[in-house]
Amino acid sequence: MHPADAPPLQPDEPTGREWVLEELGRNEYLQARPNPIDEFFNDVWRWLLSLLDSTPDGVAGVNPILLLVAALIVAGVIALVVLGRPRAIARRADAPGSVFLDDDDRSAAELRAAADAAAAAGDWALAITERFRAISRALGDRTLIVLQPGTTAQGVALAAERPFPAERAALHRAADAFDAVRYLGGRGARDDAEHLRELDARLERTRPARPEPATAGAAR
Repeated sequence: MHPADAPPLQPDEPTGREWVLEELGRNEYLQARPNPIDEFFNDVWRWLLSLLDSTPDGVAGVNPILLLVAALIVAGVIALVVLGRPRAIARRADAPGSVFLDDDDRSAAELRAAADAAAAAGDWALAITERFRAISRALGDRTLIVLQPGTTAQGVALAAERPFPAERAALHRAADAFDAVRYLGGRGARDDAEHLRELDARLERTRPARPEPATAGAAR
């Protein structure tokens, strides 16, 4: 409990130090796992405490500006813990530019069905996304490209140029359409969805120019 008769923001030195220590003892900080950011803020706390300890003899109270600065820093740490960490986790959940999510193991046929259903519903962004994934899965199943964790749409297009050189422009247009709707917030268009559907059909019926299995570095 704070002394009832203490003037606002003008505690004596022991009381001011006790307030800071009480704040630092809250669960938000005790439960946090140590990491470089935590270590940095621990250094800041130690610096603040050293300022409190260094109050000259004869000074009746702690500088209220110092306590205000300490309160602002505490608020900043809480904001970092509450807001910063969830956003960082969300950014790591989906690797930028990757074609597949980590747990997406659908077959090419399943992806094509999903693309057709999205197109029938007029959801062109989803139709484009699922169709490009179907193309990628089918090429991987035919060992014409290698799909690795984090493989990008542009990597798929570049790798697919080798067995299908005549489709180079169409492949890169398809990759651009995928990136536009998946990572740039585009809404997609019927023309692009139709382009991918037709490209998928052509690749399925075309004999590859280089039928040998792709190397591990083919897709990136």
